[in-house]
Amino acid sequence: MSIRTKILSVVDTILRVPPLFVIDELLKIGLGLPYITENEIDITDTIVEPYENVTTKFNDHFHANTNEATFYSVIFLTLLRFGFCCLACMAALCVFTLTTKHLMIVYMYLASVGLIFISYWANVSTVKIVISILETMDVSKTSLLEDLLSLNFEQLMEPAGYASTIIQNCIIQYLLGTFFSYIYIGPRYNIIQKLLPISFMAPSLLSVLPLPEMVLYHTPVFAALLPLAIVKFIIWYSVFSIFQTLYGGYQHARTFITNYGLSALVETEWLRLNVPCVLRTFWFLRALENCFSFAMYKFAADSTYKLMDMQAILELLKNVMVSGCETLTAVLGMASVVSFICHYFGCFFQWILLTEDEDDKSVGTVAAILFYILALQTGLTSLDPEKRFIRLCRNCCLMFTALLHFIHNLVNPLLMSLSASHNPALHKHLRALGVCVFLIVYPLILLFYLWGHLKMSTWLFSVTAFSIEVIVKVCVSLMIYSLFLIDAYRVTFWEKLDDYVYYIRAFGNTVQFMFGIFLLFNGAWIITFESGGAIRAIMMCIHAYFNIWCEAKAGWSVFMKRRTAVNKINSLPEANLEQLVKLNDVCAICYQEMKNAKVTKCKHYFHGVCLRKWLYVQDRCPLCHEILYKVDNNELNKDDQQHQPGEGGDGDEAANGDVADLEDDFHEEPVLDPLLNEFVIDYNDENIPLIDTR
Repeated sequence: MSIRTKILSVVDTILRVPPLFVIDELLKIGLGLPYITENEIDITDTIVEPYENVTTKFNDHFHANTNEATFYSVIFLTLLRFGFCCLACMAALCVFTLTTKHLMIVYMYLASVGLIFISYWANVSTVKIVISILETMDVSKTSLLEDLLSLNFEQLMEPAGYASTIIQNCIIQYLLGTFFSYIYIGPRYNIIQKLLPISFMAPSLLSVLPLPEMVLYHTPVFAALLPLAIVKFIIWYSVFSIFQTLYGGYQHARTFITNYGLSALVETEWLRLNVPCVLRTFWFLRALENCFSFAMYKFAADSTYKLMDMQAILELLKNVMVSGCETLTAVLGMASVVSFICHYFGCFFQWILLTEDEDDKSVGTVAAILFYILALQTGLTSLDPEKRFIRLCRNCCLMFTALLHFIHNLVNPLLMSLSASHNPALHKHLRALGVCVFLIVYPLILLFYLWGHLKMSTWLFSVTAFSIEVIVKVCVSLMIYSLFLIDAYRVTFWEKLDDYVYYIRAFGNTVQFMFGIFLLFNGAWIITFESGGAIRAIMMCIHAYFNIWCEAKAGWSVFMKRRTAVNKINSLPEANLEQLVKLNDVCAICYQEMKNAKVTKCKHYFHGVCLRKWLYVQDRCPLCHEILYKVDNNELNKDDQQHQPGEGGDGDEAANGDVADLEDDFHEEPVLDPLLNEFVIDYNDENIPLIDTR
């Protein structure tokens, strides 16, 4: 990427940050809706008292803060403020999605409007200073022009005089007028270009003349008329272009969705707008602003305050974390920062394990989604600062537990690959085993610390369940890894290996399934007795479907498929020693020597375990495509019809199939995606009520 491209990318990112600040400020004021602070109405009252008492308190507070206004006028003004705030949010979102070219036009227009107000403010200040100085000096009957004509340099050069003020304002107004004439985007006429600096400087020039005070007071207003007229003309002149741009964007989105779908449009716009980088920039700028405000407040309250003290630094960091998640936009920005950190966290473990799978780098996206859902579910933005900090720390603890599951999903396939491929690279084995030791030791240390310092709670149950689940999954992976290593150094075929692997994985999946049921009941307890919420209820339903129902259905399907395969294999005769000696051949599925074998009705010999794995795929002979078994009863016939696979390929392709590939068909380890559903439903601290404290 060239330097010019990088600079343009940085500029585009910075240009998209101001709309987020606008939305953030609107959310800070609650979109214009009235709210009650926690100091005015106690949260515990809203939980214990009946609804009528709470409503009475709210109405009393509402009418007290509206200066005894009539009910309908207050409702009208509230709806008007809310509508205006919603329109402002929509306008900010539209500006955020504009192209860089249109963004520059918008900012040039806003800059021209800002110059008008700066010029007006400077002119008003100058006129007030001039009038006050004239009144103080008791020279109301003289003027700067008379002093110039009479060469009264003593009066002109007097420090308490107003000549220097007028000269300074003239220079500032000339620069503002010149800059305004350069950046405004309307039609450019020579006469208007020349009149603009004069219009900006008019109050200063008129202050030289012996005019009445009333006239001088109104000169800034008349000076702003010409630039304001130009600005309004630009709006009317560009209204067609504005609607054309909006309609063109709508048509583009509609066509794109029709051709490629909504998800493709969202992904394309996400990449074009560089949303994660914009959110991170917004959050860091917001954090810097809060740091500066916090430091200024501390210095104003205590002149001996030391910013570089360790206690002060920790207090500043706490303030940044608390203020960094007080609105939904701030939480989005923090989620983007969390995504950035977790991405490199995953890359670090990929570097340790020497893997470069691009699909595994989605941990940043998963972590951001998990963090944001946890923030919404636990009401992070509606808590007071101290409770918000505690809740944020517990959210991060829960999210880090989810990252441990991601690390296991990285190391598990590597362990299977190293053990099954006879990889002699000792350093790769040590790296993978070291990560497994970390995945066992760290959760144990975490649980020991949490149970030793925190009281029993539903949140602690959730973290404990997730941590133990990681430990169980790692132990299952290590046991299967050990079995494969033992099998790699065996000379003879280990027929019972498949059964051992199946039993170990079945144990691990059963434990994981039981933890899923436990977390469902834990979440049901939270939503019933501690804190409800639509988001929590939705996530519970998702968890119940994906992590319980789908897993139970898949496990039962695997069990039935295995039982059916065992019944089919048992219906085949066993080859005796004389037949095996006469055949003197290897199994056509695994290419291993046959110490024992099953004989199909087409007189082909295979290992029983290999044939059983083959039956997971299809019911025909790998060599001649004949039916492998005879139907003996109606129940078996029903099972066969239910699990009847499609036709297989030719015999050579079947013989070249790897047994390890067939083994993966009967069960897969859970991937990271269901973790998002599982982790977000069971977290809450019952000591922190979920209620909007505003």
